[in-house]
Amino acid sequence: MSKVSIIGAYNTKFGSHIEVKDMISFKKKTDTKSFYDLIIEAGRGAIADAGLKAEDIDGVWIGACAPSRFVNQEHVAPIGVMIDPALRFKPMTRTEAACASSSVAVYDAVYAIESGRFKNVLVVGVEKMNLLDTAAMTTALATCSYWPEEGGKGSTFPGLFAELAKSYIEHYGLTDAEWRNQAAHVAALCYRNAAHNPLAHVQNGPQTAADILGLPDSGKGSNMMVAAPLRLHDCSLVTDGAAALVLTTTENALATRKKVVEIAGIGHSEEHLPLSRRDHKWVLEAGKDAVAKAYREAGITAAHIDVAEVHDCFTINQLLTTEALGLSQDGKAGQDYIAGRFTADDDQVCINLSGGLKAKGHPVGATGASMHALIYKQLMEEPVGLKPSKKVPKVGVTFNVGGSGVTNCVSVLRRIQ
Repeated sequence: MSKVSIIGAYNTKFGSHIEVKDMISFKKKTDTKSFYDLIIEAGRGAIADAGLKAEDIDGVWIGACAPSRFVNQEHVAPIGVMIDPALRFKPMTRTEAACASSSVAVYDAVYAIESGRFKNVLVVGVEKMNLLDTAAMTTALATCSYWPEEGGKGSTFPGLFAELAKSYIEHYGLTDAEWRNQAAHVAALCYRNAAHNPLAHVQNGPQTAADILGLPDSGKGSNMMVAAPLRLHDCSLVTDGAAALVLTTTENALATRKKVVEIAGIGHSEEHLPLSRRDHKWVLEAGKDAVAKAYREAGITAAHIDVAEVHDCFTINQLLTTEALGLSQDGKAGQDYIAGRFTADDDQVCINLSGGLKAKGHPVGATGASMHALIYKQLMEEPVGLKPSKKVPKVGVTFNVGGSGVTNCVSVLRRIQ
């Protein structure tokens, strides 16, 4: 079975790519960069970065979460033809797995190459979210929950992750002050990192935990409660953006490249969709299973990881993913962040150097591809924004989550040449 490597990557600027004409209602919005524009930009960018031509691509996978809700577009895969006319007649497939949609696209591409049927595959992740108003956007995302019990009963994703946070707080006996301090340190780290990322949605967020903790609880510029105990600065952003990768066999990559980054291991594990069917909400049990699978396939432990991009859709999930990866002991991640761990200056592992979903942005269908693209760039010594200051990274990991800890995708990327 052929091993698979990444040979090209591209990430668009993340942000709110709209023009608002009615500043009172915020309802009259027009595209400044459309769903289609994002796919085309990312796809062309990745092919160029790989040093290939479109005719060299054997197939295309596009990950998108809810385009029929966000931009009234289903049948997304054939949009790949718009990237370049030479892609006409190539096989194209769209994947959906909530916020892990494009990680699943990466995995399908890996399987296609491993099968021997494909040599070079293009993967694109995309989402255009900001054309909808807040209520419609919230409903669109809620369709990724278990509708009969959750979205259909008024639950939102802030509310679902608030349940995980409450369980975590109760299980580990945290006071409100301890929780808020831990969460503020997580958010501030991501804001500081994003300030160095030219592609990030937010580059001027509060830089320290004290800055966040000092914000008022209500009013303009506040850190208002969104879904207790989660506040505004615990939540990721509503973002437009795309990212893309080109994959090939490692044998081909080694024959044609001076630097090669291999997808050394993957773990894909599914949890019960309804939160009500999970007993241990203070831990990502399926996430830990995905980690174990990825580490086993790659032949590594947590100690080998130099850089990580983890799924911080909410600050609680950055704690949970950090712990599931074995980078902190269970219940201790918050203390590690307070102690100043995981920064660009960390001796062991740097987390979310991009700014993470919290500040880089979270165009849901693009997030998995973006994580892979940015870790690939770190390992190629071509970082977008910050890089580790204490070492040249050789092993990186992505941990992408779809739904409320439901679809767990963990990839180990390793520089092998």
